Amino acid sequence: MSSSDQSPGAMPASGTAEPSPPGRLTAVSSQVLDMGAQMVQDLKPMRQMKLHSCSFALYAHALHRQMEIHHFLSRLNQDVLQCAVYDSDKPSARLIGVEYIVSDAIFEGLPPEEQRLWHSHAYEVKAGLWTAVGVPEALQSSEMASLAKTYGKFWCTWQVDRGDALPLGAPALMMSPQAEDPGRARADLVRGRDERYGVDTSAGGLKAARVEMDEPEWINPNADYWRQHGKGFAVDVVPAEMKRHAPFP
Repeated sequence: MSSSDQSPGAMPASGTAEPSPPGRLTAVSSQVLDMGAQMVQDLKPMRQMKLHSCSFALYAHALHRQMEIHHFLSRLNQDVLQCAVYDSDKPSARLIGVEYIVSDAIFEGLPPEEQRLWHSHAYEVKAGLWTAVGVPEALQSSEMASLAKTYGKFWCTWQVDRGDALPLGAPALMMSPQAEDPGRARADLVRGRDERYGVDTSAGGLKAARVEMDEPEWINPNADYWRQHGKGFAVDVVPAEMKRHAPFP
């Protein structure tokens, strides 16, 4: 059955750096419907997305596989955020997953088995890897200081880095970059992102600007599971008996 640790065989990869899903061009009738819907629908959940941030993510079962990721963030409250994660900020961007972010106070209340699926954000933020695109550092510094004390759980549903033309196989759990190998963000990915958006993550750039930023008093060792145990997590989809609460007709 399907596994996030195996390449699916159901459909060939696109063979391009930016996967193009199969299918016809959008019909005029569909475009007309979309335009009309924009005039009468509020799309309230989407309108709550207030912030675009860019960072990097690593597959929990294969840390050498890494991607640049783009979070479009909405707040349920000050302690719980939810992010639609895309592979770019282009109009053709692929929705590749979802990340949930919680404060350290909420994270500490989770069961240990659940905590193992989450990653910390302290290093990612202080190293300048996570940044709000186009927002001056002076304006985003307070938000970054708060984010440094959070934990995230990110499920990737479309593995575009391997060229998948569609979201194939099981979802994959993702981890955040860390200061040591094999969890260090690839230099070429960081350099490409920095050049594209005018970000400076060098020692004299965001790292220097955030050096005085408060760090968490401690990072729960159940997070970033690979750092303590040298193992990651993969999802296997297996057949299971259906739970029948009532007989089928």
